[in-house]
Amino acid sequence: MNGLPEIVDSLEYKLKQLLRKMEVLEKRNRELESKLSESAMVNGSQHEEIMMLKKQNETLKMANSLLGSDDNKRETKLKINSLIREIDYCIAQLSD
Repeated sequence: MNGLPEIVDSLEYKLKQLLRKMEVLEKRNRELESKLSESAMVNGSQHEEIMMLKKQNETLKMANSLLGSDDNKRETKLKINSLIREIDYCIAQLSD
């Protein structure tokens, strides 16, 4: 029975250590969740910026080919044909 208080003290000490470690890990978890959220926001804004830049690039390519560049004439013709088909479809829908 002499060892029982020592065992209880040892368990109490280990329990306090575990609680401290748990608090540290919870704090670290919150920090990581915050960083993850921030990274997701940055990723989303970068994705939007990439999409906008791609659209601008396509617009510039089309404008360049309309100005007489031979590089993207085929793509421009296809885009114009596509736009004409869409206009024809809209006219047909309005006629009905």
